[in-house]
Amino acid sequence: MTVGSKNKLKRFKENETFANVIQPTREQAFNNELKLKGNWKKTIFKNNNPIVLELGCGKGEYTVALAKKNPDINYIGVDIKGARFWRGAKTALEEELKNVRFLRTQIELIDLFFAEAEVQEIWITFPDPQIKYKRTKHRLTNKNFLEKYNKILSGPGVVHLKTDSEFMHGYTLGLLHGMGKTIIYSNHDIYGSTGVPEEATAVKTFYEQQFLEQGKKITYIRFKVH
Repeated sequence: MTVGSKNKLKRFKENETFANVIQPTREQAFNNELKLKGNWKKTIFKNNNPIVLELGCGKGEYTVALAKKNPDINYIGVDIKGARFWRGAKTALEEELKNVRFLRTQIELIDLFFAEAEVQEIWITFPDPQIKYKRTKHRLTNKNFLEKYNKILSGPGVVHLKTDSEFMHGYTLGLLHGMGKTIIYSNHDIYGSTGVPEEATAVKTFYEQQFLEQGKKITYIRFKVH
């Protein structure tokens, strides 16, 4: 067994002991066995604060940073790769952040875990652009995903997309225009522009910093799905 594999197994085992990590099986998801849907505020966070999701949260840096900045908002990082968000979950526990949870599941199952209008906003940060045509169904801003987000989002249904991929940025803009969705703000180079919303630049992840050092431009779109 390689060192990397050993580390993954260690992190998976640690995740099982973390109070802020939820790891349902697909069967539990489809049967709502954990009774999560519609009950996040009441049974998980035990408050009535708004819920914000980070989909494809990776190491959970964005989830944790946003939670620090906004203690009156509940944040849930969602990713299928538990060994990655182990770092964010551990940091949240060490820093006693009560408004952070991590949910290990596939994004396509998201509407099985959240009730209609249960979520206030969604962040999608640096997703895999899935450039090949046959991978279109996995793009986190495709039509099917947008319909799922529409179901679980409340109010205006705001989604934030931050990416280093011009392809993903352009694809999403084109799709939104075609579907008649409202684009609140769009920028192809948030760090090379003025007047950029503070929320787009306030958090900079490890990989985001690397992208910038490589000369890549970071793009951002804030839009409505309702």
